[in-house]
Amino acid sequence: MHLPRRLLSGLISTATAFGLMVSSSTAADMGHTRTRAAMEALVARDDAPGVLAQVADGAGVWNGSTGTADYATGRPREAGDRFRIGSLTKPFVATVVLQLEAEGTLGLDDPVSRWLPEVRLGRYGAAAGRPEGAVTVRQLLGHTSGIPDYTADPALRAAYFSPRFPKVRMRTHSAAELVRRALSRPPLFRPGTGWSYSNTNYLLAGMVIERATGHSYATEIERRVLRPLKLRDTSLPGTSPRIPGQHGKEYSTLFAPGADPPVRDVTALNPSLAGASGEMISSAGDLVRFVRALATGRLLPPREAARMRTTRRADATDRYGLGLTERTLSCGVTVWGHDGTIHGSSTAAYTTPDGGHTIAVNLNGDWSDGARDLVEAEYCD
Repeated sequence: MHLPRRLLSGLISTATAFGLMVSSSTAADMGHTRTRAAMEALVARDDAPGVLAQVADGAGVWNGSTGTADYATGRPREAGDRFRIGSLTKPFVATVVLQLEAEGTLGLDDPVSRWLPEVRLGRYGAAAGRPEGAVTVRQLLGHTSGIPDYTADPALRAAYFSPRFPKVRMRTHSAAELVRRALSRPPLFRPGTGWSYSNTNYLLAGMVIERATGHSYATEIERRVLRPLKLRDTSLPGTSPRIPGQHGKEYSTLFAPGADPPVRDVTALNPSLAGASGEMISSAGDLVRFVRALATGRLLPPREAARMRTTRRADATDRYGLGLTERTLSCGVTVWGHDGTIHGSSTAAYTTPDGGHTIAVNLNGDWSDGARDLVEAEYCD
């Protein structure tokens, strides 16, 4: 699909007039009127083709959706839709690493070189005035390693974050290849002395899981998290371009410049470019269950849960722990969770510290910060 966004906006208005794309929920608004209004506003101003959300709180479970899941058919977004979750993969990976630490299989302060001697981190050790392997497993999970983000590689950005994407989206990448791209650049800072979000850290964390367990990180996530929590909508596709089960389309402007760039259907893509930093697929219901389980201690012993929540400042509103964001909203409420963006999809899942009030949202478009706005709308009445 290659349609101007102004034309797509017109299609939305027409479809709404015929009742094809109205908001829906499984119950009354249950106190989520502000969230519903924010969802509808995102679609109305063309910040997303469609939006869905699930909230679990003291009043029960509320599902809301608005907009379209498929421009070609006019199908509305539905509560059970699956979607790509991008960097919301990271808390799943961090959970497995912390479980392995609790079991004594590895240590958070282990040098990465202990597990991955073939990954040459000598220049990072030299930068810290320490021997090779200065970067630790803890620093990977907390983005304090100083290792550059492989997605900032100029050649990769020119291919994958531009209108050239349709030509390369089915290519397969290995974690080792992507890590080498990152390590070809100098360290951002001495390990442990700064903070910088880097997807490379989680590619390495996935590799550490594999070396420590003898199984892929996908196998360990499935065994340790997905099956115990019965997250049946959640999967790790590896190199498969498909979204299994019920799902709509996912759309992107492919980061094209200008006020009205074309929108393309990018639903099918090979997620090996994201790997352990962002390959997963899930649903709003599964994400609500997952972040609540983290908050209520179902996945980690108290010591490891506390380590996951030991944070440092990331920006004006966020602090980052080990695969988990602590966000202070405009109204002063603190929530814990993560955001995730990948071509065609923008997701957020957050909960209050006690797990009593949880939201998961998804936009099937990648050109706005609307997921963050919906979290604000839910908690800041």
